[in-house]
Amino acid sequence: MKCKLSLLLLVVFFTLPSIAQTSEDEMRLGIAAFKNNHTDEAIQHFARAAEIDPGNVNAYMYFATANVSEYIPGVDSDENKLFADRAIAAYQKVLDLNSDTQQRANSCKGIGFLYLNMKKWDDAAKYYQMASDFDPNDPEPYYSMGVIEWTRCYQPRMEARAQLGMQPDGHLNSKKPEQKKVCDELQAKNWTLIQDGIRKFEKAIELRPDYDDAMAYLNLMYRERADLECEDLAARQRDLKTADQWVDKTLAVKKASAEKGQVVK
Repeated sequence: MKCKLSLLLLVVFFTLPSIAQTSEDEMRLGIAAFKNNHTDEAIQHFARAAEIDPGNVNAYMYFATANVSEYIPGVDSDENKLFADRAIAAYQKVLDLNSDTQQRANSCKGIGFLYLNMKKWDDAAKYYQMASDFDPNDPEPYYSMGVIEWTRCYQPRMEARAQLGMQPDGHLNSKKPEQKKVCDELQAKNWTLIQDGIRKFEKAIELRPDYDDAMAYLNLMYRERADLECEDLAARQRDLKTADQWVDKTLAVKKASAEKGQVVK
């Protein structure tokens, strides 16, 4: 990783003016440039700060943050990949250095965010779990891990339903052999993910009671489980009712937040 980071930083150094500065001077210049939306210039200064003082944790953190700010999720280009690679390498450097717990947690969240958007689910989940281990009271890693688990369940289920020619409002039916087969396969593959995802979202909401995004996904996760309860219609109805309740809670939280914002203004 050290060699990889050095190579990535060299890409920046080739365009950096040859000016004798201390690491602290470069940091000040970088922060000023970043605040003024001169991100390329900021990246150069943070890279120079790290070159001058390889133990400057903040230089790597700012370098990573600046690169993430330029990263566009879903865009498959060499430039975009370079932003992600440089950020991941810098965050990893923070983990390798004598950084504090919060810096380590934030670095793990940063890496997790990039891997999630690159659809590298295992890597994303690994780093979000590390972030949670560093800071168990942060609801965001639980939420992000839940999103990963929902995505892993939702996509194959929808593909299977499409192959069966099912309507959006229909549910898998155990009395239809082809649907029962799919339901059994999805249960074997997704049930543990669904259960764990529900726990992750519940934990995120426990830590942040007004976490409306987690509430919205908890609704979706209950609907995932409901569709796979092919032989227990009572359980399906309970889960659908619970899902609807989370929709109502989500809307209530959003409304309260909007009203609070209006009062503040």
